[in-house]
Amino acid sequence: PEQAARMKKLQEQEKRQKVEFRKRMEQEVSQFIQATGEPRRRFQPMNKIERSILHDVAEVAGLTSFSFGDDEESRYVMVFKKEFAPSDEELEAYRRGEEWDPARAEERRRLRELAAQQEEAELERGPAPPGPPNDYKDKYRHLIGSDAAKAAARTMEANKAYGCVPVANKRDTRSIEEAMNEIRAKKRLRQAEDD
Repeated sequence: PEQAARMKKLQEQEKRQKVEFRKRMEQEVSQFIQATGEPRRRFQPMNKIERSILHDVAEVAGLTSFSFGDDEESRYVMVFKKEFAPSDEELEAYRRGEEWDPARAEERRRLRELAAQQEEAELERGPAPPGPPNDYKDKYRHLIGSDAAKAAARTMEANKAYGCVPVANKRDTRSIEEAMNEIRAKKRLRQAEDD
């Protein structure tokens, strides 16, 4: 009985704290709604129950709210006025733990647009002609100089001793059949001697 009474007291205390917290959040949210130059407000990190209460208060007030932060201790709620609802890019920035900078985002968007236009222009131009994109000599010019490759190309001649051996250089002039017949004859001779 004593434990049950203590539990009931704790539950009532928790309930009272939640009601007080909700009232406090309702006041803060209504101040935020009346603040003209404030499109969004970031609240202090809070636990899961408090966050859910704040989300509920924001929803009732007609605001948009999101939670950010990686671990339970640092998670916080951000409340946005409907006309300043965050873009996906803005949400991504907060999720990465960055501050949202509209000017930087606009710059990024312009760069992306420019890249897309360039890509489109390249596609219209058609495929590049086959072949290497640059001359290997340009890449190695600092090592070989500009005319070394041309000089090397002129001095190269086919090596006469490479590849086919001219008949004049062969030591053994017999055909394969003659050589095989000679080997067989030697083998027969050896077998005859052994017998």
